[in-house]
Amino acid sequence: MTRVGRPAVGAATTIGQACRAVLLTADPREKAMAARAATRAWRGGTLAHRFDVAMPDTPPRPAHPLLVAPRDLPRRKRGGSERTRIAMLHAFAHIEYVAIDLAFDCAGRFGDGLSRDFVDDWLSVGADEAMHFAMLDRRLRTLGSGYGVLPAHGGLWEAAEKTRDDLPARLAVVPMALEARGLDVTPATVERFEANGDARSGRILTRIFTDEIRHVAIGARWFRSCCAITRVEPAKAWQTLLSARFPGLVRPPFNVSARQAAGLTLDYYDTLATPA
Repeated sequence: MTRVGRPAVGAATTIGQACRAVLLTADPREKAMAARAATRAWRGGTLAHRFDVAMPDTPPRPAHPLLVAPRDLPRRKRGGSERTRIAMLHAFAHIEYVAIDLAFDCAGRFGDGLSRDFVDDWLSVGADEAMHFAMLDRRLRTLGSGYGVLPAHGGLWEAAEKTRDDLPARLAVVPMALEARGLDVTPATVERFEANGDARSGRILTRIFTDEIRHVAIGARWFRSCCAITRVEPAKAWQTLLSARFPGLVRPPFNVSARQAAGLTLDYYDTLATPA
């Protein structure tokens, strides 16, 4: 892995510095450890609630995995071979790797002027994503592979870049659209793993699915809070932001019960959805 010079989380004295340190950590396993260390330091009261440094617009990435456009990724077969399951787990691991940055960028970029609860929530999300990445990476290793072996989607950070100027837009796109999509597709993926005798991977994905309901709920709650301040109707505001920033992002089929549990009722997405 390529190592990039960066400040250590242990040297941070403010939450802004700690978030920046996580973002500037390129090595995937070190990033996961930095995320958990920053969360422990925040919860332990050793980081001041201050945002005194800027977040990087584009975090450094390791040499592997090779990042490519979605169209250039090899098409994953629907079979249950070990090779296919490794490819699916690798894709999930990459999502969780980028999700660490998305959570810490949200806290560090938008936390100034907001309550400690906002930081609490997004660091808890980031720590979850770090745990998810670690579980998936360990599982890949037991299967004779590991994160970085296969190419990965190079556009996941695009959502952060397009919403770096606006908290409601970030919440609308990342937890309430991209993560919500995970609620739709993960249960069927779990069934495929279990049907092919890989209950261990299925349990990991089920844990991730359960945590992601909470993550989407956190995003939806803070989005409603933003809407209350500006006195706009949340569902309509969400539709407007998605249409402006990421048209066509919301696609069926939907896991209505999981979305409902996360606070995304049908009035948010039903009329906005485009066919898959």
